[in-house]
Amino acid sequence: MINVFLRNIVRFFFLVLLQVLVLNHVHLFSLYNPFFYLLFIVLLPFETNKLLVLLLGFVLGLSIDIFSNTLGLHTTATVFVAFIRPLVLNLLAPREGYEPGSFPRVHYYGWTWFLRYSFILTLVHALIIYMLEFFNIQELGQILKHSLISTLFTTVLLLISQFFIFRK
Repeated sequence: MINVFLRNIVRFFFLVLLQVLVLNHVHLFSLYNPFFYLLFIVLLPFETNKLLVLLLGFVLGLSIDIFSNTLGLHTTATVFVAFIRPLVLNLLAPREGYEPGSFPRVHYYGWTWFLRYSFILTLVHALIIYMLEFFNIQELGQILKHSLISTLFTTVLLLISQFFIFRK
């Protein structure tokens, strides 16, 4: 338990620093930014208390907002992702349920499951970010375009993380 706790603390700080120091300056086609810090919420253990997930989502989003000067944009999106995470996990749960002591990773549930799981959470996050950023229904096409491309970009990075970092 302490090992999981320490690993998540290190992951939190690593992902925040990676996002604000490196990935906030990486732009696909000069427009689209990856939201790799979402990996923290995506990889939290299944048994994590829902209230704790919301609190961690708030602190994570606030940390990104403070360093990015985005005034609550990432906090709002990340808290909402933390809120819907249990719903998405229930939606994608295997028939026999999740194995006790397992984690939401490719190693345990396969590429297809992880792709669906991470894609849904990332898409919801990106939609909220761009809806708040554009804040105009007339820009719906731009919102959807930015959300989809950022989601694909981020999901690819999340999948790559599973391949390189979290091997068996």
